[in-house]
Amino acid sequence: MRKVSFAEFGGPDVLHVIEAAKPVAGPGRIRIAVRAAGVNPADWRVREGQVLQAHPTVLPSGVGQDAAGVVDQIGDGVDGVEVGDEVFGRGLSTYAEFALLSSWARIPDGLTFEEAAGYPSVVETALRIIRQVGVQPGQTLLVSGAAGGVGSAALQIARDRGITVIGLAGPANQDYLRSLGALATTYGEGWVERVRQLGRVDAALDLAGSGVIGELVALTGDPRKVISIADLTAPEHGVEFSGVGGSMPDALAEAVDLIARGKLHIPVEKSYTLADAAAAHADSQAGHTRGRRVVVV
Repeated sequence: MRKVSFAEFGGPDVLHVIEAAKPVAGPGRIRIAVRAAGVNPADWRVREGQVLQAHPTVLPSGVGQDAAGVVDQIGDGVDGVEVGDEVFGRGLSTYAEFALLSSWARIPDGLTFEEAAGYPSVVETALRIIRQVGVQPGQTLLVSGAAGGVGSAALQIARDRGITVIGLAGPANQDYLRSLGALATTYGEGWVERVRQLGRVDAALDLAGSGVIGELVALTGDPRKVISIADLTAPEHGVEFSGVGGSMPDALAEAVDLIARGKLHIPVEKSYTLADAAAAHADSQAGHTRGRRVVVV
C-alpha cells in the first residue's frame, strides 16, 4: 500500500510517499480502507519534532491521526462494527491507503468521507477546552483563531450550549463566523476595544498562537479563564496550554449527535492527494484556514 512517511524531523519536504505493508488490526483496533484523512496542526508539529514528550515518534514514521473510510479488518475484542461499515475516527499513520483506528463511529447520514475525516480531533479538542475553560450557559466566550477547524467546532458547540460567542479572524472570514452564530471582529490595531464593544468576555480560547495571550487575560481578568492550544508560551502568562486529555469515543458520539441535529457542520476548505501531503502541511502551517483541510486517498 502507499503511505506518507518521514525519516527525519524537518519541514514539509521530509514527507514522501512510500510503499509499505498493510497494518494488521490487533486487539481493540479496526483497519479501514482510508478514503480521506484530516490534516491537523498536530501532524506537522510531530513531523517537526516539536511534541516528542506528548507524541513519542520512532523514525521512520507515518503521518496523521484522523481518517474516514470503510472497515476492512476487525481485531479481537471488537464488537458493534462489521466489515464494510463506513466509519470515521482516530488512529495512527492515517495518510495512507489503509490505517488502524483505535476510536471510531459510523459516519452520520449525509456526510461525505472528506467531510467526516475533518471532525474527530477538532471536535475532541473543542469539547475539551470548552470544559477546561469553565464557560457556562449565559456567559460569553471569545475565540481567537475562530475560522479554523477547532474554532468552527468550538463556536457551534458553545452556541448549542447557550453560550454567546465572539470570534476573532481575518477580514475574509467575518461573514463565515457570523454564519456560525458568532459576533465577529478582526485582528489588527484596536481589536481589544472592538471586542469590548461587543460585550463582556467571561472566558477565552487561543487557537491561533498569534501572540494575544496577554490581551486575552486582560479581557477576561483571570488567566485561569484562558486556554491555549497553540502558544507554547502560555504558561508564562499563567495560562494553561491544553494538548491532550479528552475522550475520543465521547467526542465522536457527541459529534454524531450534533451533526444529526443540524447543530454542527465543518466545511472542507481544500483537499489534497497523498502526493501533495507536503503542500497540505505547508498550507496548514500558514494558517488562515476556513474549516478543514483533508488528504483524499
